[in-house]
Amino acid sequence: MVEWLPTSYAWGNFTTLAVGVWAVAQRDSIDAILMFLTGLLLTIFMDIINFSLFYPRLASHLTDTVRFSTGMAIFSLLLKPLSCFFAYQMYRERGGEYAFNIGVLHVGQDHSAYQTIDTPDPPRPYPDVANKAGPPRPY
Repeated sequence: MVEWLPTSYAWGNFTTLAVGVWAVAQRDSIDAILMFLTGLLLTIFMDIINFSLFYPRLASHLTDTVRFSTGMAIFSLLLKPLSCFFAYQMYRERGGEYAFNIGVLHVGQDHSAYQTIDTPDPPRPYPDVANKAGPPRPY
């Protein structure tokens, strides 16, 4: 364990690792891989915060073990964006889609006007029965 990092560093990274193992084991689960991707993104930000707050200011009193563990922690942080890329690719392969719905902003694919190629007729809209007046009545 790294001596200079708080226990939250270990808990966050080991929890993300456990979710990653679960995501790989559950090959058909979109939620598992999405949770793993979210965990990776959160640990990237938390690692940056932990490194900037808890790294010793005086490098002259660092032991070789602390230097090695610091290098491995930074190396792990540098590999996390690559892991995010691969996790996102797995998310897309499992059927996940990039779509956010924030109020009036709609980002993603719109499937409302979807028409298959093998149907010869264009889609017909539903008749607006409520606003349409009926045939004229004879008096």
